[in-house]
Amino acid sequence: MKESYITTAIPYVNGNPHLGHAMDYLLADTLRRYMMYCGEKVRLQAGTDEHGNKIFKKAAEQGLPTQEFVDINAQKFQDFIHSLGVEYTDFIRTTSPDHERRCREIWTRLSDHIYKDKYEGWYCEGCESYVTSKEHDNNHGECPDHKKPYVKLSEENYYLRIADFKDDIRSAIESDELKITPSFRKKEFLNLLKDMPDVSISRPKEQVEWGVSVPGDDSQVMYVWIDALANYITVLGFPDKDISEDWPAHTQIVGKDILRFHAGIWPAMLIGLGLPLPRNLLAHGFITVNGEKMSKTVGNVIAPEDILAKHGLAAFRYFFLRHASTTDDADFTWDKYEASYNELANDLGNLVQRLATLCEKNAVVGQKVEQRANPDFDDHMKKYEFNIAFDILWDGISELNKRIDLEKPWALAKTHPDKARDVLIKLVIDLLAINNRLKLFLPETGERIETIFTATKIQPPATPLFPKA
Repeated sequence: MKESYITTAIPYVNGNPHLGHAMDYLLADTLRRYMMYCGEKVRLQAGTDEHGNKIFKKAAEQGLPTQEFVDINAQKFQDFIHSLGVEYTDFIRTTSPDHERRCREIWTRLSDHIYKDKYEGWYCEGCESYVTSKEHDNNHGECPDHKKPYVKLSEENYYLRIADFKDDIRSAIESDELKITPSFRKKEFLNLLKDMPDVSISRPKEQVEWGVSVPGDDSQVMYVWIDALANYITVLGFPDKDISEDWPAHTQIVGKDILRFHAGIWPAMLIGLGLPLPRNLLAHGFITVNGEKMSKTVGNVIAPEDILAKHGLAAFRYFFLRHASTTDDADFTWDKYEASYNELANDLGNLVQRLATLCEKNAVVGQKVEQRANPDFDDHMKKYEFNIAFDILWDGISELNKRIDLEKPWALAKTHPDKARDVLIKLVIDLLAINNRLKLFLPETGERIETIFTATKIQPPATPLFPKA
């Protein structure tokens, strides 16, 4: 059975995991669970980007050998992914010998499209990216993301001739052979592609010590994007083996800020290697705090572990998968988070507690899980509108709460116990049917609910479903 392949962007390990990384992992995990629910075999990649000047400098600041520094931080990201309840099949580190060796072979295979030239222009050290004079002027000489001035560079580097691939890339995106979601990002990128220059794919070793050496030129190291982007196929074994069982990727999930690299440089590399393009690029938005982008300078950075500690994993996943748009920017405040938690505890937590208690009192036994069609839910999931699909499930949960209040099985049991049991059985069956999809978003909670209501003897949970911190 051919596997469907989902990828996440690999983060730099010069800092701690943040909420943007969490969105990558949560969206990928939800998509993976949905595709498996539909009967597909799915492979999910995660990893860490461990080369470049920022990492080298950060290690030096902490007085650590660079490899030791990246080893420590790579483990942080693996622990973080597990803390989110995310399950991946593959984890790649760009400092692994296999990845570095495969990158050199990929470079060699792209050599017909690579040339050496002198660069004089602007560079953002935070993004590890060159910018055009137009971008420099439009941003008034300062990176809008890192709030630091661009640096003027003059150096000789190797370039990937993007011009060789522009027509093919444009055609693939316009025809949705490579589909970009949301569609307005597709329009933005096609406008950007018109003026997209050839891209520098190396830096002098005297400028960047920590990286993969360029084949045949020890004075240069590979620039971060060639090294990092290749991870999606080196983790599959390319070019050592045929990867057609897994490639092309079904979906590659990235933040909106790095879409242009994944829609421009990455397709150019793939076309140059003779490989098909991924089928879908899903670009999610940023998480803001109180309406502002998170910034250490502003002092409004909120660590994911602080949110997880507040009310646990289910509350975290519930907020960011239901109340954060899959594709647009979403705003986090502690007040919104508290309201979201109360909604989760009141709507679902109380429903489970009440229904299980009524079933126990009326000797209602566990029921089987019914597989029910839900075309609206499926339609939104396939369009990556996960938050809207989640809303559909929550509408069903709200309806069950209304039915309990309307049908009053506790009162019915006093005069017509058989009818009361019939009402409760129907409520249990309907809850299990909703829960069967709820597990895609809240896997631990969903498994617990299923255990309660499929058991021979239904009993309310001994501890609250969503304990308050």
